[in-house]
Amino acid sequence: MSEEGGSGPGSAGPQEQRGTNIDKDPSEWTTGDEPMTGAQASYLKTLSDQAGEPFDESLSKADASKRIDELQDKTGRGRT
Repeated sequence: MSEEGGSGPGSAGPQEQRGTNIDKDPSEWTTGDEPMTGAQASYLKTLSDQAGEPFDESLSKADASKRIDELQDKTGRGRT
C-alpha cells in the first residue's frame, strides 16, 4: 500500500511545515522585539569574546539573532 498522493490527515504533515521559522527574517518575528533569550545571550557572549567584539546585553531577540550570524561569519563558528 502506497501513501503517495494521499490527501488524508497528516498528508501535509509537520515535516513539510517544519523549518519555516528558521528561514524567516528575524525582523519579521512576532516576538523579535522582546529581549534576547538566555541561550542567545550566552552564545552571543561567547562569540563576542572569541571575535574580540563588545557584547551588547540590551539586544532584542531579532537583533541578537542577526548579531550571532555576523559573529559566526567572523569566527567561523557554528557554520558548516
